[in-house]
Amino acid sequence: MDIENFKLSSKADFKSHQKTKEKLRRIKPKSLDLMFEKSHDKQFENIDCLTCANCCKTTSPIFIQTDIDRLSKLFRMKSSDFIETYLFRDDDGDYVLKNAPCPFLNSDNTCFVYEERPKACREYPHTNRKNMHGILNLTLQNTLVCPAVNEIFKDFAKEFRK
Repeated sequence: MDIENFKLSSKADFKSHQKTKEKLRRIKPKSLDLMFEKSHDKQFENIDCLTCANCCKTTSPIFIQTDIDRLSKLFRMKSSDFIETYLFRDDDGDYVLKNAPCPFLNSDNTCFVYEERPKACREYPHTNRKNMHGILNLTLQNTLVCPAVNEIFKDFAKEFRK
């Protein structure tokens, strides 16, 4: 995966994706969820996250308390020490990583804490879940991070042109 090329092309596609998002808002919730799920499955037949890991290199998941407790136990740390070492509260009051790339990302793009990774990492890029209407803004932003999400939006744009 050529991340630099992806960054340029995803920025170039963003205005088109904004228009696509507005069209997606008009679709009934259950139909929208099914559209995303189908396109998600199609994209992940072809895309291997280990060739990219751009999400791990550029963004932070939100860490909920159960994530913090689970990872603290893994590292044999107190939760407060784990927070002090790795996390801070963002403007929304959520715990996120202090630094990017993720400190748990190995050089081969695998995750050092994969079995214990945060819920947000398990669910990323959130394109195969229920209530996609509720996260369309986040999903639009993820077109700049995840090649699969970018391709999903391109597929939808093609569908709307038909």
